[in-house]
Amino acid sequence: MTSAPSSLPESPAGWRPAARALGRALAGRVLGLAAGLHQTWRRSLQVRVVTITLVVSSLLVGGFAYLIANKITDILVENAKADTLLRLRSGSDYSAKQFYLYSQPQEAQLQDTIEGTVNYLAGGDPQQTSGVVVAITADSYTGIIETRTSPATDVRPLVSRELRAAVAEGKVAHQIRTGRLGGERTKYLVYGSPVPTRFGQLELYYLVPLSRQDATAADARATVLATGLALVLLLGLLAALVTRLVVTPVRVAARTAQRLSAGLLDQRMEVNGEDDLALLAASFNQMATNLQRQILRLEEMSRLQRRFTSDVSHELRTPLTTVRMAADLIFAERDEFDPAVARSAELLQAELDRFEELLTDLLEISRFDAGFAMLDSEPTDLVPVVHRVADRLAGLAERAGVAIELDVPSTPVIAEVDPRRVERVLRNLVGNAVEHGEAKPVLITLGMDRTAVAITVRDHGVGLRPGEEKLVFNRFWRADPSRARQTGGTGLGLSISLEDARLHGGWLEAWGAPGQGAQFRLTLPARAGDRLTTSPLRLVPADAALPFGGPRAGEVLAIGPAGGGALAIGPGPAADDGDRAEVRS
Repeated sequence: MTSAPSSLPESPAGWRPAARALGRALAGRVLGLAAGLHQTWRRSLQVRVVTITLVVSSLLVGGFAYLIANKITDILVENAKADTLLRLRSGSDYSAKQFYLYSQPQEAQLQDTIEGTVNYLAGGDPQQTSGVVVAITADSYTGIIETRTSPATDVRPLVSRELRAAVAEGKVAHQIRTGRLGGERTKYLVYGSPVPTRFGQLELYYLVPLSRQDATAADARATVLATGLALVLLLGLLAALVTRLVVTPVRVAARTAQRLSAGLLDQRMEVNGEDDLALLAASFNQMATNLQRQILRLEEMSRLQRRFTSDVSHELRTPLTTVRMAADLIFAERDEFDPAVARSAELLQAELDRFEELLTDLLEISRFDAGFAMLDSEPTDLVPVVHRVADRLAGLAERAGVAIELDVPSTPVIAEVDPRRVERVLRNLVGNAVEHGEAKPVLITLGMDRTAVAITVRDHGVGLRPGEEKLVFNRFWRADPSRARQTGGTGLGLSISLEDARLHGGWLEAWGAPGQGAQFRLTLPARAGDRLTTSPLRLVPADAALPFGGPRAGEVLAIGPAGGGALAIGPGPAADDGDRAEVRS
């Protein structure tokens, strides 16, 4: 007869992988359970309050039960000691009278008298079934006088050497010992007393079982613990109910606040009663109503402001066209005018150009504010875009004494972008760098990785002071209000560039340091709609020499508000320049 093959490993070594796998599974489940409990503890106020109440009340009730049980036990033992001591003294006096007639331990009737005395003392116990054992010994006359006990049993295991020595010295002593006297293991109160005679000293011992006292103490402990457990459960239930009464309105308020923050401005809490929680709900509703009214008012004001800006910009187009025609005619004939009049015609033409650019930027800003700006993405090679921007601003750079340097790949850099908007962003960044370049070179760098493309514009001009990295993208902001614009900008270029970057789902960031110039970085996803995580180029230039105590090269000193960012300081990788430490609001 053949047996079925076993699926268990035959050797102990075969168990080890299975044991390790089982251990890992158990460890994973334990860690998962611990993580779940920790998360519940952190998230639930009710769980924390109920748990703390249960733990504290359990400690208090446990300590109280321990003290009560010990006190009851001590009282029962003391009563047993007092009763046993009283009987011991009476028995010692009776025994002394019985042995008074004997002057020698060898007398024939002494042993019978000892046995009769022991039986009398044991029979004199009103509770004959209590298990009390009476014994008379004579340690000084071993071999002459035998030990007698009633009932007959061996008491030597329960009478210790120390107790015998104390009684032999004429003292009344006692001990609590645990042992067997022909039955179950029991705790005994052992009392010993000397019995004086004419020929010497005998020892009388009472062994009183403490079973009844132990049972009474155990019943008392059980009663106290049961009462304490019921009290703890009652306190836990009470804490849960009270906490629920408080936590439920708070949870409702939290959910209502989340709905309000999501734009559901008509959400309100239910008000029940007139207590403090009802007052909280009423105050919350009043706050929500005021916020709703204020938000609607601000939205209406913003809408009117955007519409006003758009309408004014459109309305100014007609008179601007008329003025432009007249100005072009005057500018064309300026050579025939007096030099002062000719200069005025040139200034008029320049300011009209700037005014027209301002109107164009205002219209673009109004479209961004109204949410009407649309992105027309298409696969575009950014290398020609960078060259085209550099060529168009070459004349401006030559007048400012600034050299524009390019660091672009020799191969095409293709990305799905809106070429018109990207070119506008680059024109604004390069024009801003030329204006603040202090006749020092401006470097344009183009880089790409698998997910993103980036363009940096680096100048070596006056730079930016700490905190200005957040302000440089604000509308009409100037680092130095007293400084006149050299390029005739409108003050909206960087704001529009920021909106163009956001429309692409990209980042526009700024770094600067006083006396070291500034660098702007435009990062766009290589595929339209992708989410950016890193940038191919470094925000902080490698040649930046930051002051002592500041971040080292390779760290992000400041992030512009590309995506609602604010000033941030954080480490950037030394080799991989995909550093990103933007704080989003």
